[in-house]
Amino acid sequence: MADQLGGRSPKERAARGRAARADAPRSAHADYQPSAKRPDPVDTLEAQSSARLQELVPIRYGRMLESPFRFYRGAAAIMAGDLADTPRSGITAQLCGDAHLLNFRLLASPERHLVFDINDFDETLPGPWEWDVKRLAASLVIAGRENGYTDAERALVVRATVRSYRERMREFAGLGNLAVWYTQADMDVLQELADRRLGARGRERTRRAMTKARGRDSLQAFEKLTRVVDGRRRITPDPPLIVPLHDLLPGIQRDAMEDQLRELIERYGESLQSDRRHLLRQYRLVDIARKVVGVGSVGTRCWIILLLGRDDEDPLLLQAKEADLSVLAPHVGASAYDNQGQRVVAGQRLMQAASDIFLGWERVVGIDVRQRDFYIRQLRDWKGIAEPQLMVPKDMRAFGELCGATLARAHARSGDRVAIAAYLGAGDTFDRALTHFAERYADQNERDHQALTEAVRTGRVPAQSA
Repeated sequence: MADQLGGRSPKERAARGRAARADAPRSAHADYQPSAKRPDPVDTLEAQSSARLQELVPIRYGRMLESPFRFYRGAAAIMAGDLADTPRSGITAQLCGDAHLLNFRLLASPERHLVFDINDFDETLPGPWEWDVKRLAASLVIAGRENGYTDAERALVVRATVRSYRERMREFAGLGNLAVWYTQADMDVLQELADRRLGARGRERTRRAMTKARGRDSLQAFEKLTRVVDGRRRITPDPPLIVPLHDLLPGIQRDAMEDQLRELIERYGESLQSDRRHLLRQYRLVDIARKVVGVGSVGTRCWIILLLGRDDEDPLLLQAKEADLSVLAPHVGASAYDNQGQRVVAGQRLMQAASDIFLGWERVVGIDVRQRDFYIRQLRDWKGIAEPQLMVPKDMRAFGELCGATLARAHARSGDRVAIAAYLGAGDTFDRALTHFAERYADQNERDHQALTEAVRTGRVPAQSA
């Protein structure tokens, strides 16, 4: 029976993948040369910053200045423009849009299992599957350089990562749709991989990371981020990174903003499944604060919202984060969703094996009478993040393999896995090509980081450490 993807059979889909090599040879992905019309990287960053909270923009630049890798984390818009000029197979999938190595981490499934998956989807859109793989590969080289790895060591890390993506995609090509959909990397799989591939230190770090991730839940965040003031539970200030709403705005504006955010939470529940909407209604809003998050996201509007349930020791901490146009949109076209929060949520649900039960979206009109879209999720739920600076090459190679397999599973859920697998083939042509690409793009990233450093030195843009 013909596969329902476009009505084509697996044989026809595989033929499509192999035919794509004529227009975009796999070896051609090794190429990277900046376009003669490439925008100034600082111009690109400033264009993004123009729509953000201006008092927070210097923090963004300060964080990006810290190292080429920190710069890379905030430079997704720059790389999106560069990727637009690279070869394309013509086969699309739902993209993360920012698939650097720290965007892969331990997360909690709704069934309370610890799983490994992609975390942030602010830039998600359908597009060329190669772009996510290239962003991941380049991030490994940049992190490897900061760790002092040799050229050969970095090459082994990237080739292992891309091979893992390719081989896993070939496995998915032979599976049925439901088998692909149900695949996930849970704690047992991760521990088995660590025991098989890592040394004693690496295995111990993996065990500690899993234990730590389980402890990073709502109760831990509740204890860390809140305190009792005059008998009432409040979010603890930590300016400029965390500023409670009552400290942020004067009386009338504060009341108006609180009403808008309260309405946002009430209305956003409509984007949840009915059972989860019922659960949300059992909580009451207690406090709100603005929070600075990440590197690339600094300056976007992000609120942490404290709700309490059965009693004052039954917390739910939500994060409402502003969603703007994806950095991919100028290069692949607009989203099918008018609401950018819905775009993020739809992409996350499609790519993740299991998403947060409180993941949803809403749109509000701010006190400045501007319409903004948000997506909402739990602030912290069993999250564990990698520490690449502690990884020896063997550790990073194993971690890269896990990231590559995870990215393949995410792409296989949304794209034509049979065509992608056929395009990649059984040989290592694509693996070797991306090893060259990643090194060349790491060079470009260092030049862009230096451009920002110079812009700060000359006073063109302000920077602040925080």
